[in-house]
Amino acid sequence: MATDRAPDSLPILSRGKHRSPRKGACFMEMASVLANEPWSDRPSCTHPLLADLARRVNDNTSDHNRGELAVLIPSVVGLRGGRLASVVEMTAAVALHAIPDVPEPSQRALAVALIRCQELGASLGPDVVIAVDAVDEAVDRAPGAVAWARRLADGSTINEKQFVKYTAPTVMRCAVSGLVASATTQGDVDTRLRDLLRVAIAAARRLEPSASAPVPVSVPRRRRVSFARSGA
Repeated sequence: MATDRAPDSLPILSRGKHRSPRKGACFMEMASVLANEPWSDRPSCTHPLLADLARRVNDNTSDHNRGELAVLIPSVVGLRGGRLASVVEMTAAVALHAIPDVPEPSQRALAVALIRCQELGASLGPDVVIAVDAVDEAVDRAPGAVAWARRLADGSTINEKQFVKYTAPTVMRCAVSGLVASATTQGDVDTRLRDLLRVAIAAARRLEPSASAPVPVSVPRRRRVSFARSGA
């Protein structure tokens, strides 16, 4: 459960996993603090797929602009998901957002995933997830990749376990690495990754509207400060 306020002093956002707040914090470690959970970059307050994307975005964003991610940290607290619909929704949203702007190999991987999202989305019933329309939208954005993916997937199927364990995490990895590879400047990378995370958060919230409202937080950009955990 999200806390009703941010701690009085916070560590600077930085890459990787940290043993303690005095060494800095990544995006998800700060989320664990706001959720009043033990210090971790894999807190239970956030769906593992969304947390995976957040860690990738954090680590690939420049030191100069990583602080701008801080405003999104409270938004992931309480988005635990747990249902197949949540995984399909986030996967489809991320793949559809990234597919126009990544290199062709990544486009093909994302297009295959969108076809799988469409299959599983249809099995969940009408209007449950946006995935049932995702492939049609992707045709307009990356027609060659979608045509290739349809040929590859023709006649094959995927089950829920395979999708959750392999397909969904692959989309998060390919979306981030593809956007990084295709960006023209580091500033472009940072903006693209921040927008990608926003898309994933919005997708997760669509299926979990009862999640707590985000708590405003401000994380220092350069100056490292001491940290006092509330309720520690």
